[in-house]
Amino acid sequence: MPIIKNVGRAVSQLLQSSGCGCGISIVPVRCIGVSPRQVASDASFHSVSFSESDHPRVLITGGLGQLGVGLAKLLRKRFGKNNVILSDIRKPADNVFYSGPFIYADILDYKNLREIVVNNRITWLFHYSALLSAVGEANVPLARAVNITGLHNVLDIAAEHNLRLFVPSTIGAFGPTSPRDPTPDLCIQRPRTIYGVSKVHAELMGEYYHYRYGLDFRCLRYPGIISADSQPGGGTTDYAVQIFHDAIKTGKFQCNLKPDTRLPMMYIDDCLKATLEVMEAPAEALSMRTYNISAMSFTPEELAQEVQKHVPELQVTYNVDEVRQAIADSWPMNFDDRNARRDWGWKHDYDLSELVTTMFSFLGSDSRIAQAN
Repeated sequence: MPIIKNVGRAVSQLLQSSGCGCGISIVPVRCIGVSPRQVASDASFHSVSFSESDHPRVLITGGLGQLGVGLAKLLRKRFGKNNVILSDIRKPADNVFYSGPFIYADILDYKNLREIVVNNRITWLFHYSALLSAVGEANVPLARAVNITGLHNVLDIAAEHNLRLFVPSTIGAFGPTSPRDPTPDLCIQRPRTIYGVSKVHAELMGEYYHYRYGLDFRCLRYPGIISADSQPGGGTTDYAVQIFHDAIKTGKFQCNLKPDTRLPMMYIDDCLKATLEVMEAPAEALSMRTYNISAMSFTPEELAQEVQKHVPELQVTYNVDEVRQAIADSWPMNFDDRNARRDWGWKHDYDLSELVTTMFSFLGSDSRIAQAN
């Protein structure tokens, strides 16, 4: 016991001293292990850092949501199957489980998440675990725990282990007092949902960790994301996914937003492309840590008209959900993403017409179109 106490005292004294007389940055809240900023530059490691390897070692949290599986597929094609680990607290489908490494990871379990990062020599972390807007309003305590406490765990681990960290933000990070048409990167942000509040918190905390601890934090504010390979997940913009499923299955669609509610949207391929591009962008090219990205902006009525070009018999009705409508009315109508286009060359590929055609090609609408004809 005396030996252990003496070792502990020596370590404590070492961490509190600095050869240059400067204060040493220590990750707040938790002091388990040693921060990369406290390690001598000539230290010898068994693992290989990202700068010394051919590819990053990637962990995706919340990977079974709308974006995680598609991102894993894109990154595995780019960096190799075994270099990208998908994680979640849910059981994956067989096709996901056998497509590449999958691991159970609860972002609220700090120790478990830290072990995963260490044992797998992770260098890039994509943090997708979150409760979306409408779901979050139905369970604020859970949303607060997942979206805020989980973020703190990820930030601490990323700073301690010198990871490149990506955390998505959202149109929901703006509020009714923000400029709506267009919404710039920097403006007042006073969201009125726990989802939006937690995302503003994530943007500011990530920027703080970048300037305070040198964390390589990168963030994109996503518009509404539309994809064919996932079901709607409780978001306010999910009507734009539901309409395709209903058009194929029943030929009837009931929208929970007003027909003239304009919101920025994006096809998932553009979203994933932008995410990879900003992660690969040289640090010196980034003038900020959080960027707007956009591709198109449309209303439910405009989307329905484009869908009806493929499924003419589609019947569209409106039954407005007051909660979702209030959320949508507080969000941007158009995103100003000029900084992303200037700094790292962001450029979208899909407009509304191409989006609708692509969605139907993936969802197998040929039989319904044939019947209509």
